[in-house]
Amino acid sequence: MNNEQLAATRRVSAAERVPLVPIRTEQELDAATVVIHSLIDLDQLSGPEQDYLDVLTDLVEAYEAVHYPSEPVSDAEMLQHLLEIKGITQVGAAKGAGIAESTLSEVLSGKRTLNRKQIGKLANFFGVGAEVFEFGV
Repeated sequence: MNNEQLAATRRVSAAERVPLVPIRTEQELDAATVVIHSLIDLDQLSGPEQDYLDVLTDLVEAYEAVHYPSEPVSDAEMLQHLLEIKGITQVGAAKGAGIAESTLSEVLSGKRTLNRKQIGKLANFFGVGAEVFEFGV
């Protein structure tokens, strides 16, 4: 069996293990997570495989939203987290995002929140979705 046939067999067996129905138990969550990881590890997915992965991921997110809700974080906490992950200073982020250093300093100290334009610039700079910032929190 060549690598392509082996990959196809692996894909079929992975997809057969978890039906696309709402996840109701931790065991179903664990099984879905295994399948998601096995599909993500593949170099390339076919259209149907990508669709399957997208739907299964949505089902996992729906389950986790109910059973493991996360608390929103402030703009300051998210910005600090992103700075640490990227390993840069607020000065570097201010220059990279095109936002005044004083603005980021005030956000980090909790004296102000980010506006929509600033969120967009920071999201673009850090390569994340704007939704990671809780506008107005």
